[in-house]
Amino acid sequence: MSVNFTCTAEEALKKLKDGNARYLSAKENEGDISLALREKTCAEGQKPYAIIVTCSDSRVIPESIFSAGIGELFVIRVAGNVIDNHQLGSVEYAAGHLGSPLVVVMGHNHCGAVGAAISDDPSGFIKFITDEIKKAIGGETDDYKACCLNVQNSVKAIESSLKIKQGEGNGLQVCGALYHLEDGRVEFL
Repeated sequence: MSVNFTCTAEEALKKLKDGNARYLSAKENEGDISLALREKTCAEGQKPYAIIVTCSDSRVIPESIFSAGIGELFVIRVAGNVIDNHQLGSVEYAAGHLGSPLVVVMGHNHCGAVGAAISDDPSGFIKFITDEIKKAIGGETDDYKACCLNVQNSVKAIESSLKIKQGEGNGLQVCGALYHLEDGRVEFL
């Protein structure tokens, strides 16, 4: 994959870490959501510096968590931050066409989907999600460890499916992270 990235993966990761540090003490979102920026990104397109694959949980808001504004993050949300072909296609698009150099799979502690995979055997469409999580966590019953294993599984799925190898010169990198609901801290794994 030959892409002109918006910045390096290292620069993107630093932006995310700095944004999370600001978020920890913020009372409002610091990201630029101005009319001028909406008009600019409408006319000139988006150039997100990072792709965030995260859970659909309403308490997990990547733009706020990383103090980002319009056009800065390409966010893919699905319960349990599981990966299938739809998410892989979205990652491929953001990296290949928009120039995002970093993919972060961000799970969170106290995840309902992970909890359901640990303690329930749901039916219906939820089962597609919990079955994928069960494969990732095996017999793990500790919430924190299970959430980390689930993130690591999604990272591996992205790396192998897109033939991404960290440090092979293409500039695209994938990493995992865990958002802590109780204090807003992002732990990069």
